[in-house]
Amino acid sequence: MQNPFITAEHLTFSYEEGKPVFEDISFSLKTGKLYALMGGNGSGKTTVLRCLTRLLPGYSGAITMNGSPLRSLTRRETSRLMSIVPQEHTTIFPYLVKNMVLMGRAPYVNTFDSPGKKDRDLARQAMEDVGIMPLSDKLYTRISGGERQLVLIARALTQSTPVMVLDEPTSHLDFRNQILILSLLKRLVQDRGILAIIAIHDPNHALHFADEVMILNKGRITKSGPPGIVLNQKTIQDVYGVEVEEIRREGNIRGVIPLNHTHSSTEHTS
Repeated sequence: MQNPFITAEHLTFSYEEGKPVFEDISFSLKTGKLYALMGGNGSGKTTVLRCLTRLLPGYSGAITMNGSPLRSLTRRETSRLMSIVPQEHTTIFPYLVKNMVLMGRAPYVNTFDSPGKKDRDLARQAMEDVGIMPLSDKLYTRISGGERQLVLIARALTQSTPVMVLDEPTSHLDFRNQILILSLLKRLVQDRGILAIIAIHDPNHALHFADEVMILNKGRITKSGPPGIVLNQKTIQDVYGVEVEEIRREGNIRGVIPLNHTHSSTEHTS
């Protein structure tokens, strides 16, 4: 049986002295799978991902990556295991797109060395995979928000890590590019055997592309498992306060359609 590549045990995080964003959550993630982390606004999805990526080190509990405690790994070791696609990214420096993507090779290049042919080839392949080669000589600061998101995904691909962590990577993209990115992630998971964990809002995206879903609600992981089982009417109503109709095929849910009204509750709008 395959061992988990990432484990989180009894994870709790609070900002300063406030109420915990989440409390005593545990999960394990295996390579070769795409995990969708879902929950309402303010449920703590981004905070969980920031703990996994060491951007928020002040958690209690334990995170293990490839058998090693996350806190024991150096920054370079972590960067060779895990790449990050943030929800938003801005820079004041006018880098060319191709150089932004090439930055994904930083964990493999010594401080005073320049990227080599292999590094540039990997960056070029990532730009082709994501479909941004026409942007390669444009300034990163002069392209649209959706295009910048594609650049960040290409940079993560260039980093060549077994784990990719993505915080709502499709939030600024049009429908075509949403499907492009999710299809690409699914293919990478299948072909390269990587582990991808993605914070996502749309249940239909999770149903079509995810292998496993984790539902974060009221500071706990309340449901986890195959999306066609987890994302049912009751779960969606409990988490989002939205009534939906299920579209089923061969016993599993393949899609959901919102009905004409929602429950009025401030609990689901935070």
